[in-house]
Amino acid sequence: MNSGAPTDFGHRPSDIHHAFSPRIETIRYICPMEINDSTVEKLAKLAKLSFNDAEKEEIRGDLQRMISFVEKLNELDLEGVEPLLHMSDEVNVLREDEVKGSVSREQALKNAPLHDEQFFKVPKVIRK
Repeated sequence: MNSGAPTDFGHRPSDIHHAFSPRIETIRYICPMEINDSTVEKLAKLAKLSFNDAEKEEIRGDLQRMISFVEKLNELDLEGVEPLLHMSDEVNVLREDEVKGSVSREQALKNAPLHDEQFFKVPKVIRK
């Protein structure tokens, strides 16, 4: 499977490391992107939004400025800079599990507006 041939993204599979790898490789993508009307329309369709022409033009400009900012970040010299994975060195700071009392099923269902002998009954919220 790992033939060493470039993938559709322009890098070789051997360049990619799993998230649990002790060393994370940074892959720089240099692909200037321009936002056009079809991109805005596609994003609007995906987000189930509709815009008039003036709004589309404003959104196109906003998106282009965002992409320009990200492209500007590619100009930074990051040689020797390790990626920041967490804001602190603490990992999985969790409290100890403590067994505590709980309410009985009868107590939990007592004030429910609709229930049967075991479960809360709620209105259906997902439509097909």
